[in-house]
Amino acid sequence: MDLRKLKTLIDLVAESGVSELEVTEGEDRVRIVKHPTPIAAPTQQYYAPAPVAAPAGSPALSMPTATPEVTAPTEPTGHAVKSPMVGTFYRSPTPGSESFVKIGDAVKEGQTLCIIEAMKLLNEIESDKTGVVKEILCENGQGVEFGQALFIIG
Repeated sequence: MDLRKLKTLIDLVAESGVSELEVTEGEDRVRIVKHPTPIAAPTQQYYAPAPVAAPAGSPALSMPTATPEVTAPTEPTGHAVKSPMVGTFYRSPTPGSESFVKIGDAVKEGQTLCIIEAMKLLNEIESDKTGVVKEILCENGQGVEFGQALFIIG
């Protein structure tokens, strides 16, 4: 499909009230879906109070200090389905609709797991292994990097 025609279709969807458009032209097939831009919630930061020094001439107070146990994060066991591109991760085909998969769902090789939006194009990401979804490692609307693990399939 001609790149100019594709750009025209993207602009048409962006400017209209249409939320989804699918065009088939010969062997070429293009599906454009418009998602509302998620609004990031403001974050709050909390600071620990500054330590108070004992006045000069007074005995120093000694407080027993506990050493926290540091445990290494456990690596997820299973097959990691990784992002083939940089983009925005979506668990469902349209806002408000049911997710493609949930934790505990059995999936087959080739089954759609999510969508990654890259340059206003929606790319369906398919499972490359048959198994059960053990973990979903991304939040809906989160940016993902190339090679980033998205799902763990056991």
